[in-house]
Amino acid sequence: MGRGQGDFARARSIWERALEVDYRNTTLWLRYAEMEMKNKFINHARNVWDRAVSLLPRIDQLWYKYIHMEEMLGNVAGARQVFERWMAWEPDHHGWSAYIKFELRHNEVERARGIFEKYVQCLPEVKSWVRYAKFEFKNGEVARARSCYERAVSQLGEDGQTEELFVAFAQFEERCKEVERARCIYKYALDHIPKGQAEDLYRKFVTFEKYGDREGIEDVIVGKRFQYEEEVRKNSFNYDVWFDYVRLEESVGDKEKIREVYERAIANVPPAEEKRYWQRYIYLWINYALYEELEAEDMERTRDVYRECLKLIPHKKFSFAKIWLMAAQFEIRQKNLKAARQILGNAIGMAPKDKIFKTYIETELQLGNLDRCRSLYEKYLEWAPANCYAWSKYAELERSLGETDRAGQSLSWQLHNLYSICLKYYGRHI
Repeated sequence: MGRGQGDFARARSIWERALEVDYRNTTLWLRYAEMEMKNKFINHARNVWDRAVSLLPRIDQLWYKYIHMEEMLGNVAGARQVFERWMAWEPDHHGWSAYIKFELRHNEVERARGIFEKYVQCLPEVKSWVRYAKFEFKNGEVARARSCYERAVSQLGEDGQTEELFVAFAQFEERCKEVERARCIYKYALDHIPKGQAEDLYRKFVTFEKYGDREGIEDVIVGKRFQYEEEVRKNSFNYDVWFDYVRLEESVGDKEKIREVYERAIANVPPAEEKRYWQRYIYLWINYALYEELEAEDMERTRDVYRECLKLIPHKKFSFAKIWLMAAQFEIRQKNLKAARQILGNAIGMAPKDKIFKTYIETELQLGNLDRCRSLYEKYLEWAPANCYAWSKYAELERSLGETDRAGQSLSWQLHNLYSICLKYYGRHI
């Protein structure tokens, strides 16, 4: 090409013709400008960038590259002018953040503050106000930071009634050692934000009050309990409310109360024996079992939870491999292999699934029980004779043990089975 031979005029002519054909192609602009910069034709490069951002003002990459060139050349005023042109197009948060960081790199704190003012007017969102407040706090301007949070609450109105804003505001007051202010913010937020959108807020408040006013947190807990009781009274099959209720009690830490809520929750068995109605409900049992094992550290209760859950599921209609496997893995952690094998054996007998067979075989293989692995593969293939994965894995096992005759036999059986299935379903068309 022309530029490789030093014929830059010809190279530019080619680039220009390419842009006439497809000026929306960002790569063309980038390569064209890079050629000019690489060969130190700065004014030419500046001209290319200027045209690019004029024609494609919504492509952020072009603005970034243009500004980067000016900053590398030490042309701070020029870079700032490009930023101002870009901000006139009202870019997203990344664009404003880049401009602010640019000014801070050059120690222009007042300029950065002025950009923040434009930023929060252009994008009046919680994210921009929180960033503004954090900027002021980082620069030691506590009063200005507090003013940012207060203005955010005032100016955003209903859009500002979010967990993110109130958590940030309360944590700011905590860092300023303004405990009462932080408490008031938390309580105001809990009263005005719907419970489904305030889980993190509540957890933060509980942590805050653990070292503060116990009476204040008790008031909130009692209020929340009343709210959950009302909701489950209206609809006891709303499992999401039960999850929230359990989390509330777990944050308090009263074991008996936690167990009571779990027991009440799992008593609400879905009225229809259809898997889609049971999927959320089963996670109540899972959480209950995990609580007993990990938090309460009561292994007998954990075992009872798994046992009762497995009894309740109508396995003839549908089952949940996850529960079988979790119950078996629990027994393995308790070093009770006999019980784990019994659970997995029952699973295969009552509700066979690929995942159960694979896990059972993998467990026995890790224990070195090869005869059990062979027996399980036989059952697996009886249940799913067309499962190529099972046949190939069975053959791989035998081959890894040096049993080439068995491996060959396994593959022959596989082909025979597949052929039989084809004859059964498609025989008349073969």
